[in-house]
Amino acid sequence: QVQLVDSGGGLVQAGGSLRLSCAASRMTFRSYVLGWFRQIPGKERELVAAISRNGATSYYANSVKGRFTISRDDAKNTVTLQINGLEPEDTAVYYCAAGFASRYSETLPVEGNYDYWGQGTRVTVST
Repeated sequence: QVQLVDSGGGLVQAGGSLRLSCAASRMTFRSYVLGWFRQIPGKERELVAAISRNGATSYYANSVKGRFTISRDDAKNTVTLQINGLEPEDTAVYYCAAGFASRYSETLPVEGNYDYWGQGTRVTVST
């Protein structure tokens, strides 16, 4: 079955950077919008970034704009989240997700539109 495997989390000091990766298998990767969600303890899971099928459109939550960058590599079936300027408020478990989309340039802002999920990778930001 479809598999998404997240990696790259860890413990980092505030102001530092991390690069999260997600490798997909057993799916037609180009047919999916890819997103990164996070779940902060005690809060609901939220979408922080998404990228369209053709890579031309990206979505970022206001709280991460200018610090997070999402990218996809369809040749390698991977999606990456580059995180710079980490803040303690970014501490969370981060999940990649894939949602089927019929249009090439749309992103999917609603969690319910995502069909497949990674297992999550924990990011902890210390002060």
